[in-house]
Amino acid sequence: MRDSRHSTKLILCLGTVYLVWGSSFVFTKIAVANLPPALFAGIRFVTAGLLLALVAEFYSGSRLPTRWIEWRHVAIAGFFMVFVSNGLNTWAMQYIPSNESALLNGTSAFWISGLGVFGRRGHPLSRSAILGLVIGFIGALLMLIPKGPVFSKGSLAQLGVLTACASWSLGTLYYRSINTQLNYMMFMALQMLIGGFMLLILALSRGDSMHWPPNTPGLISLLYLTFVSSGLAYTAYGWLTLNTTPTLIGTYSYVNPAIAALLGWLVLHEHLTGLQLIGMAVIMVGVCILTLPGGSLTDPKTLAEPKAQ
Repeated sequence: MRDSRHSTKLILCLGTVYLVWGSSFVFTKIAVANLPPALFAGIRFVTAGLLLALVAEFYSGSRLPTRWIEWRHVAIAGFFMVFVSNGLNTWAMQYIPSNESALLNGTSAFWISGLGVFGRRGHPLSRSAILGLVIGFIGALLMLIPKGPVFSKGSLAQLGVLTACASWSLGTLYYRSINTQLNYMMFMALQMLIGGFMLLILALSRGDSMHWPPNTPGLISLLYLTFVSSGLAYTAYGWLTLNTTPTLIGTYSYVNPAIAALLGWLVLHEHLTGLQLIGMAVIMVGVCILTLPGGSLTDPKTLAEPKAQ
């Protein structure tokens, strides 16, 4: 009976992570078309961070950090993984389709593996990891072949997404190199909270509060991304990290972009060029190699924390 309940919970949590984070790209695209990007992202992460911190404190018994070093760790992670990574991703979504953004975000697996060779807990790349990196690099190049002028806003947005992925990977590698007494849920909550405040400061300095329209599609997207994507899906992922293998968890790296590409086509009528479709397939192959046994992402020490979708 216990195994049956465990299997059911495993399926439900995996399904939640796949569907919710896969659909988050479509909701983000709708949000940035109707709301100021930095202000929307800031409100989303501050709200989600506060709620998750309350859950962590009252449900799991975690407490707010009392040491300055813990707050510094959280602030650095929040800067790289929320302010820079999600901030650039949200900005870029104004100029590129959601499916293209999702597929480019799949390159985070390559950044994490490549940058993971550095630092005091650095690890050498296996042959399969090198093969996956090379294949993924080729796929990313195919995705980046411009459909119009080389220096268009779309091209800059693509580079913005890749920079966001690199920032996320740096934050992930920083997180795995520190010694913290905070449990996973509280650390992620405070990371979202502080990163969200950084985004709010940017938004207010730009005067975004003067351009906040009472727009129903935008507000629905904000609510979904705050409570479902940043709340429910993070909770499901937290359970998975403790109750299943890194290999299985790592599958979100290529399942989510595939779901996002499908939903972008169905809901927003987005299309990918022939070269982009080939690039998508090549990227997925590269990520699969990295998540197979023996690949770089199958080591629990190198598995990325979930992206702040």
